[in-house]
Amino acid sequence: MKGLELAESYYLACGVPMLQEKFAPYADRIAAGLVGDGSECLGFDDEISQDHDWGPGFCLWLVEEDFQAIGNALNDALSKLPPTFGGYGPRQTSEWGAGRVGAFEISRFYCNFIGVNCIPTDLNQWLFIPEDFLSACTNGKVFHDPLGEFTRWRNTLLAFYPEDVRLKKIASRCMTTAQSGQYNLKRCVQRKEYFAAQYAETKFCADVISLIFLLNKRYTPFYKWMHRALKSLPLLGEFVHVRITDIVISNDYEEKISIVENICISIIDELRKQGLSDAESSFLLDHGPQIQSKIQDKQLRERNVWVG
Repeated sequence: MKGLELAESYYLACGVPMLQEKFAPYADRIAAGLVGDGSECLGFDDEISQDHDWGPGFCLWLVEEDFQAIGNALNDALSKLPPTFGGYGPRQTSEWGAGRVGAFEISRFYCNFIGVNCIPTDLNQWLFIPEDFLSACTNGKVFHDPLGEFTRWRNTLLAFYPEDVRLKKIASRCMTTAQSGQYNLKRCVQRKEYFAAQYAETKFCADVISLIFLLNKRYTPFYKWMHRALKSLPLLGEFVHVRITDIVISNDYEEKISIVENICISIIDELRKQGLSDAESSFLLDHGPQIQSKIQDKQLRERNVWVG
């Protein structure tokens, strides 16, 4: 059984009766689901995942006044629910895995990921929130949200970055992807600097995955799952997923360099389709400044094109 399915079944069988029995006045005000860190929130969990921070458990989300009134009592009640369910459990909480399930005040739950206790309104706030943190707080599944407040936050974040921020990040990824893959990989190999070549290859793969997510208006997840998640994206996802696999399993640097160029040409075609660049160059670096020039906010447009 997948962790999300287990969490929802556990909530319905154990959580709902507990809420109705012990917190009846609040039961129709509490959102429930499983969102956050962990492979199960992406649907990527397997038997290997089950040795830590996996098992029966779910999140309950409350507005501030409700959490102040019953938050401690609610977490106490949750701790007394059966530790095993459906043949799974108990959860083995790792040193850094505490707080993935339980009762949370909504704004504090999101603040733990995005660093502010309100939905970002400033471009700088959006720009500096790590992509994988935004992915984590918008993944998983909401089982029940009678007030709709948790979902309001979720849907606003899922609507993706403001377009100026997306453009800034795409411009930056074009620069760093070109630098690592199209420029430095070959030069490092020619110099027999094989550590630097491996680093350039890995940097290219990570940045190009981020770039594909940005083109799809989706947040890049935690590095362990970014390549796996890539293949579900409609724009270039499956293609780049396969080509990156080809890069990392090849022992032939000429083949690696050829695949890098193949990926970059495909990205440039997509940039043109989205109206982000009309440059004729096959070097992604030349497209970064064009994309940045389309940013409406003057201060953001004038920042270093490499940073984003």
